[in-house]
Amino acid sequence: MDWSKYSFVIRAKNRKAVLLCLSKPKTPTQLAEELKLSLPHISRALKELEKEGLVECLTPSEKVGRVYKRTKIGEEIVNFVKSELKEE
Repeated sequence: MDWSKYSFVIRAKNRKAVLLCLSKPKTPTQLAEELKLSLPHISRALKELEKEGLVECLTPSEKVGRVYKRTKIGEEIVNFVKSELKEE
């Protein structure tokens, strides 16, 4: 477990929400609708998560409708966050 990446995720509610919501590949628009957040908030969270290697873009050549999914590290962090939620 990379604790610095875990800390990075839980420090911001939007990053945490986006990462948890990516149970399957989704577009920013789908995430925005599901989480009831604005597209700029989603885009910023995805950019930050991608920079940390927690999500990856499956369609980087697309300008609109890019599809994102969690990476292996992102999955590890989500599993840990979910286990913590169960303990509360």
